[in-house]
Amino acid sequence: MNARPINQRFRGFLPVVVDIETGGVNAATDAMLQIAAVIVKMDDAGRLYNGETFTTHVEAFEGAHLDPKSLEFNGIDPDHPLRMAVPEDEALRYVFQPVREAIRANDCSRAVLVGHNAWFDLGFLNAAVKRCGIKRNPFHPFSCFDTATLSGLAYGQTVLARGIAAAGIHWDAREAHSAIYDAEKTAELFCTIVNRWDAAHGHPLDAPGA
Repeated sequence: MNARPINQRFRGFLPVVVDIETGGVNAATDAMLQIAAVIVKMDDAGRLYNGETFTTHVEAFEGAHLDPKSLEFNGIDPDHPLRMAVPEDEALRYVFQPVREAIRANDCSRAVLVGHNAWFDLGFLNAAVKRCGIKRNPFHPFSCFDTATLSGLAYGQTVLARGIAAAGIHWDAREAHSAIYDAEKTAELFCTIVNRWDAAHGHPLDAPGA
């Protein structure tokens, strides 16, 4: 397989895996409580791998709804003194800065959010961007790569833990539902699926008629 730069693999987009832990399921009313982003990189052989991870706890925005069932699910105590949460706008700036740098370094046009059920994380990200009045969102506002779909295609599994297992990646259920753990494992899953596809079928731009 001929190695091509990552900006040619995804039509100018840079894949960045994002996981967001929340206080509910409604992006307009419920709090974003933790965010993690993994910048995907490509080696000289054209294989994807996990790059650096950026993560922070986030303060619930004023008036945000917190669903007790969601908090029980992710194990987050929004008022825990050791959470060291930062305001939403500060959290977004912290994550967006290295993403913008990676976009420039790889000569990409924009980041594309990769997530497991990616519409959920993209919805919360876009809602936070709107609340904070951020003008330069490095992520495409509606395009995304969904590993639930990719895992269903590759392994017949749509649940993250089962897709991870089918891909031969180690999964520790005790660490699940932490944004950093879920983002890093989702990134491994995404890279594994793309690498196996490229190994079997070659680079899409090398196909006849591409």
